[in-house]
Amino acid sequence: MAYTPVAVRNFDRIRKKLPSALRVEVDRQVRAICEHPTLGERKRSDLSGVFVHKLRLAGQLYLLAYWIDEAEQVVTLLALGGHEYFYRDLKRYLAA
Repeated sequence: MAYTPVAVRNFDRIRKKLPSALRVEVDRQVRAICEHPTLGERKRSDLSGVFVHKLRLAGQLYLLAYWIDEAEQVVTLLALGGHEYFYRDLKRYLAA
C-alpha cells in the first residue's frame, strides 16, 4: 500500500519556485518515495529518523528530506534543495 505525502510549508514554498519541468520531476520522485518509503538514506545523530533522497535535476544534485510515519502511513516532506547548506538548514528547521 502506498503512503500519503504531506508537505510542510517550507517544502511547498521551495517547490513552487522551481521551473515547471523540475517540479514535475520532483512530483515523480515523491510518488516513488510514497511507493517505497525507505528509498532514501536514513540519517543518524542530529537528524535521526530523517530520510534523504538524492536526485539529479538539470545537471544539479538536489536533496529531498522526509519522515516516515508507519502507523499513519504518511510521508512528511520536510525540505528540498541543493547540497550546500542543506543539512545545516534542515537541523535548524527541526530544532525550531
